[in-house]
Amino acid sequence: MNYLKAFVDHQNAINIIFKQPLLNLDQAKDRQSIADMIDSGLSPENLTCDGELSKAQVNRRYRELTGAAKELQALDPSVKFYEFE
Repeated sequence: MNYLKAFVDHQNAINIIFKQPLLNLDQAKDRQSIADMIDSGLSPENLTCDGELSKAQVNRRYRELTGAAKELQALDPSVKFYEFE
C-alpha cells in the first residue's frame, strides 16, 4: 500500500498542524473520508491546480491519487468513488 500510505500520512501531517483527528485505515468512516478526499483531488480543477501545474506534475498527481484509490478499493470494496470510477 505504497500510494495509500503516503496519501494518509500526508493528510495526517496536515491534520496534526490544524489539530484535527488523525485518519485511521482500520475505521470504515475514515476509509470513506479518504475516498472522498481522493475524489476531491481527482477533480479537474484540483488535479491541475486550476491549470497552474505542468503536464508532468498533473500526471504524477494523477498516478499517485489513482494508485491510492486502487489500493483503498482493494482494502475496502464498499468505499464509493465518483471521480475515480
